[in-house]
Amino acid sequence: MNRFVLLTAPAFLLNSQEAEATLQSPTRYQNDKPNIIVILSDDQGWGDLSINGNTNIETPHIDSLAQSGARFENFYVCPVSSPTRAELLTGRYHPHSNVYSTSTGGERMDLDETTIAEVFKSAGYKTAIFGKWHNGMQYPYHPNARGFDEFYGFASGHWGNYFSPMLEHNGKIVQGNGYIINDLTDHAMKFMENNRNNPFFLYLPYNTPHNPLQVPDRWWKKFEDKTLKMRHRNPEKENVLRTKAVLAMCENIDWNVGRLLDKLQKLDLAANTIVLYFCDNGPNGWRWNGGMKGKKGSTDEGGVRSPLFISWPGVIQPDTRINKIAGAIDLLPTLADLAGIHAETSKPVEGISLEPLLFKNEDSWNKRLLYTHWKGRISVRSQNYRLDNEGKLFNISKDRGQQYDISGQEPELTNLLKDSLTRWEQETVVEIDENSRPFTIGHPDFNYTQLPARDGKPHGNIRRDRGSPNCSWYTNWTDTQDKITWNVEVLAEGDYKAELYYTCPRKDLGAVIELSLGPNKITGKITQAHDPPLRGMEYERVRLPEYYVKSFMPMNLGTVHLDKGKGTLTLKALDIPGDQAIDFRLLMLERVKLGAN
Repeated sequence: MNRFVLLTAPAFLLNSQEAEATLQSPTRYQNDKPNIIVILSDDQGWGDLSINGNTNIETPHIDSLAQSGARFENFYVCPVSSPTRAELLTGRYHPHSNVYSTSTGGERMDLDETTIAEVFKSAGYKTAIFGKWHNGMQYPYHPNARGFDEFYGFASGHWGNYFSPMLEHNGKIVQGNGYIINDLTDHAMKFMENNRNNPFFLYLPYNTPHNPLQVPDRWWKKFEDKTLKMRHRNPEKENVLRTKAVLAMCENIDWNVGRLLDKLQKLDLAANTIVLYFCDNGPNGWRWNGGMKGKKGSTDEGGVRSPLFISWPGVIQPDTRINKIAGAIDLLPTLADLAGIHAETSKPVEGISLEPLLFKNEDSWNKRLLYTHWKGRISVRSQNYRLDNEGKLFNISKDRGQQYDISGQEPELTNLLKDSLTRWEQETVVEIDENSRPFTIGHPDFNYTQLPARDGKPHGNIRRDRGSPNCSWYTNWTDTQDKITWNVEVLAEGDYKAELYYTCPRKDLGAVIELSLGPNKITGKITQAHDPPLRGMEYERVRLPEYYVKSFMPMNLGTVHLDKGKGTLTLKALDIPGDQAIDFRLLMLERVKLGAN
């Protein structure tokens, strides 16, 4: 096998000097390219695994990855979802790729970033993602444009229904089959089977235990009447029923990880497959998490510490424990290094290959700092200390719970970390640009463009049905002066079939809807009633009405010609004979002809 040298970007060191690490892939590996499976859970905390000491839960299959391979004790991600995913995908801190939000376009990675899927695809790997993408919906931000041959799941930040929900397959709207985590795993196993004779890179970003707290009876019944022995360090903050639902969802994840591992054995692929498991941020609620401070959204230990297990039977020694700090930015160079492929990226990778730690070759390992940023709050972690976003210093090796500020006793170290944090902010966070990037339509390489309510802007009386945009729809469309707009860029001139996903009670039938962009427009009349009830309460274990959804009906609005260029796509009602026009969820554009009329 040809060996390669992986050059990382300059690393920030405790002595404030910059260095470049040059790491060489060892020759000990077998000749076949190893398969890669990356499993990422959503809102599962470090403490939501039995291997980390939580006796409330049993996760034997996930635990087995640590027992059969390596376990990182100090692995860090971002406080929320889309930034962590961007750092995994690019090997770079998320501000560089302009990921500054979890919705309405701020979750998109800049198009000049190279993803881990592109790296592996260029090396001959078949690539797939099954689950929650959360780094851009419209092509070329879509996963099929970022190196993934296959995509089944959803591109949004969260989904409101976990039982046979509306999903997409390579851009086309489809119906899910059963409980979403089971369904995603089924697709993953089918992909493994279809590619058993090819090297594959499989990304499996599960969307649980994120809200809504929906889980099948099989897992819920174990926890429904269970007494939880391990609680949050401030138990008065904890919603025990919520914790039970989350733990049930985590055990469902574990069951599906077990199915994946069994499938690898049956396909005779286990010995040549690297399996990696981690979480995207801290827990989505107050529950036992090793006594750490903070939860999801926090830049403290509890908000950003994640498990990381890497298993490769026969290559990585079982029960390898690694205490060095590491982060999501390290996964791209690490997996490329392990696979023995050259990682050519358009931008310098900031992560460092963890391969020396996996094989206990730490002689060349430099001290480093890891930075956490979200919404103006920044903290920095050295091997033993954390400087929080308020300038307080904690010795994490002795005080994981961040209860004793020692900045007064360690002024020199405190100032050193503050200076490093300031320098990093000036070099990295400054790249965030929240000026609106248009939503792209009609890329010549892709037939489908989704424009959901999430990405639109309401005008007049129209409002979202909920606070969070991700799985929302627009309602209260009561006046012909009301409208919904999208700031768009049409990438290829052509004719596009427009489908409107709507609901409308019979008494409000007859609204005439117009879609326009510049001089081009089409109109359609709402003639078919569709007024389904809200759903979600039949599956939920904790009442969360803000996550309830309903089924939206597609209506063919017609075919519209769109000219190449930027503009404002507008949806408005020319006539509203009832109380309101429609509730609006999604506009789907499908190209039917490329070029001028």
